[in-house]
Amino acid sequence: MTASAPDKSTILLIDDSIDMHRLLSVRLRGDHLEIIGADNGLDGIGMARTRSPDLILLDVDMPEMDGFEVLQTLRDDAATHEIPVIFLAGMTTTEDKVRAFEMGAMDFVSKPPDFAELKARVRSALRISFLMKMLAQKARLDGLTGLGNRAYIDERLNEEFAQSTRHNRSLSLIMSDLDNFKSVNDTYGHPHGDAVLIKFASLLAEGCREGDIACRYGGEEFAVILPETERDDAAEVAERVRASLEAVEWLVHPERRITASFGVASLSCVEAPSIERLVAAADSALYAAKRKGRNRVILAKPEGRRFSLSA
Repeated sequence: MTASAPDKSTILLIDDSIDMHRLLSVRLRGDHLEIIGADNGLDGIGMARTRSPDLILLDVDMPEMDGFEVLQTLRDDAATHEIPVIFLAGMTTTEDKVRAFEMGAMDFVSKPPDFAELKARVRSALRISFLMKMLAQKARLDGLTGLGNRAYIDERLNEEFAQSTRHNRSLSLIMSDLDNFKSVNDTYGHPHGDAVLIKFASLLAEGCREGDIACRYGGEEFAVILPETERDDAAEVAERVRASLEAVEWLVHPERRITASFGVASLSCVEAPSIERLVAAADSALYAAKRKGRNRVILAKPEGRRFSLSA
């Protein structure tokens, strides 16, 4: 989930003037920019949602739906609210500029634009947007393991739960905890404890499938979100990671194996599905794994029934 500078940035121009589309496609050509366009606000909003451009150039004066209405709609939509917007306007007043900035516009350029100035403003907006994305991503990364942190998993759980309930799709969650981790720190020191956390995080990431989301939940506890996955398939992922960790031979203590316990739950396991119930079911299964001797995978069964043991 680490940001990297894009090879080409996509700019969406929303303007009812065909001449502006022609001019900008020529004047902004090159500079690793791809220009896509819509000639009305409604189509522009649709393209912003489907194409996720890096920057939007938005005309203020359009029939039916003006630029302010378009910007308000973009800002109210979770899929588009972070896309930076530069307003383009032929007739501008101080009130218009103040309103635009208060609504979240990044810049305001008069029409017809000076294209050298517009290019500079576009480059500046793209650079600021990229840096903001990097900072936002770093804020959701665990500094030690490089996995997503608690804030990130909370965010993704909300997103995936919404998708699952909206489209009637399965969703599973793995909760995992390193066994007797305190004794590892106490016996071999915290630097080795950190090395264990880093290694387990890498095994977790390697053991996951494309689309699975591995995170550090806190301390020595980790979690994996598995979209469109039922409990038994999620258990296979957990078992693969469990076996991989148990097989690691540590240079510091080749005689001692480090293990982890896993709890697996899916939305089908809980009544009146919710994020809280899903997390609680996976967490309860994890603690059942601890009670049953650790180094194992426990599957949550539907609420009101007993847990089943795997591996």
